[in-house]
Amino acid sequence: MAKDQPTNGSAQAKREPVKDFFKDLAFVLVAFFFLNSFVLASFEVPTGSMENEIMTGDFLFVNKYLYGGSTPRTIPFTNVRIPWFRLPAFRSVERGDVIVFEFPGQRDEVQSPEFTFYLKRAIALWGDTVQIVNRVVYVNGKPSPLPRNMKFNSFRIRPADDPDPRIFPKGAPYNEDNWGPMAVPKKGDVIPLSAGSLDRWQTFIEREGHAVTFASDGGIAIDGKPSSSYTVERNYIFGMGDNRDNSLDCRFWGFIPTDNLIGTPMIVYWSWNPDIPIVDLVAKIRSIHLDRLGTLIK
Repeated sequence: MAKDQPTNGSAQAKREPVKDFFKDLAFVLVAFFFLNSFVLASFEVPTGSMENEIMTGDFLFVNKYLYGGSTPRTIPFTNVRIPWFRLPAFRSVERGDVIVFEFPGQRDEVQSPEFTFYLKRAIALWGDTVQIVNRVVYVNGKPSPLPRNMKFNSFRIRPADDPDPRIFPKGAPYNEDNWGPMAVPKKGDVIPLSAGSLDRWQTFIEREGHAVTFASDGGIAIDGKPSSSYTVERNYIFGMGDNRDNSLDCRFWGFIPTDNLIGTPMIVYWSWNPDIPIVDLVAKIRSIHLDRLGTLIK
């Protein structure tokens, strides 16, 4: 009878492969979490706002450590936002960088209802003054360098006396071809407030975490306290798409907080037609853009 009973040693030997498997799996998951959070992530381009530098259907590797990688900002596979922290940055964002960031919301939204990553080019930084005159972008009074693949889809320039009701800030007499001048907010800036200017700044202030209301005397109250001005608490970026006529960007929904930065794309590692369903595998494979593979983003 004793021969038929497994010894403790043989039972333990059988458990070792299972134990090793879960140890290896845990190591892989931890390594993936660390790399994906702080070093490198993958990003699929859903729109053509950065054409022809970055095309719809491109898959990019995004450098996250450059601006300081962060822990996940949502519960995986959900839109539920959670507290997060960022590691120190290797360097700050610079004018001309292509940036991936958390979309702050449409012009009149305090927060985007869906957690979404956007992709634009940083045209100006906190403290800079931006103006667009007949499609020419000026930063601090000087023409901004043209991205190598910047393009327009039409020759018609919208005149300055034709304001767009969709434009940021709300009520401003601007359009996408003639915008500003306007300073990109920086931490410590003081914004004068009045009943006439509140429409321009209410959503901005609320995005910084404050409640804005009218006081009983007709003045403005921030967090219940009468206020004639507001002091900016964060630094911001002004971003635009290289495909200027097909880009909903800071001209339409406002400035990008530096806290929202995720990283900068480095290289296209895959590209195909996103409109072809994966079930049509042959057509999907035929749509692979071989000329895009290995393209460096600048």
